[in-house]
Amino acid sequence: MATAALMPMNMARPPMHSDTLTLAQWLSPAYPVGAFAYSHGLEAAIGDGWIGSADDLREWLIAVIAEGSGRNDCILLRAAHASTNVAERLIIDATGRAFAASAERITEADAQGAAFVKVTTAIWGGDEGSYLYPVAVGTAAARLNLPAALTAAMFLHANTGNLVSVAQRLMGLGQTRAQRIVATLIPHCERIAQETEGATLDDLAGLAFSSDISAMRHETLQPRIFRT
Repeated sequence: MATAALMPMNMARPPMHSDTLTLAQWLSPAYPVGAFAYSHGLEAAIGDGWIGSADDLREWLIAVIAEGSGRNDCILLRAAHASTNVAERLIIDATGRAFAASAERITEADAQGAAFVKVTTAIWGGDEGSYLYPVAVGTAAARLNLPAALTAAMFLHANTGNLVSVAQRLMGLGQTRAQRIVATLIPHCERIAQETEGATLDDLAGLAFSSDISAMRHETLQPRIFRT
């Protein structure tokens, strides 16, 4: 039986295998973008009693994925993935900033985007730039010819997984219920990643109003654990 040590160094691996592993690295909690510091308004929502149970959290996150910032992040990511030059990406990034629902949403996406670009360009190369997180990920994925749909789905899933982790620190959720919620969000992440194919910046919209309001309320929340 062949072992990894005996395999030729130039042996080609299945493309989807390496694509998935690269994206898994980029979107892992271990990748140094500081995702653990941001609650996306969840801290305010839980503090105000808007989210009080696992069911509340699941429905909240489904709305964010399907009707709020999750869907818009997929559109921005896909637009950046399809862009052909820096000028186009700057327009995409500026549109994302203009469409952000609050100052903390820009802080969150900007800081994570800058950290992602710094590490990713140092390892995989490319031109450094100041982009929002989904724009940065879409740009890097296109540079390595990683599939847009897979990138968008894994980006959504990683972000919602981080938010569930945030909720674990703020409410009595528990590990098993937390992971059950993450598992139930998988089809929603896949659906939105597919539905945003062909979407343009004109399709940016937002109906997750409670999430946006919580992000605004968090700006003056004291005391607080998370930056957003």
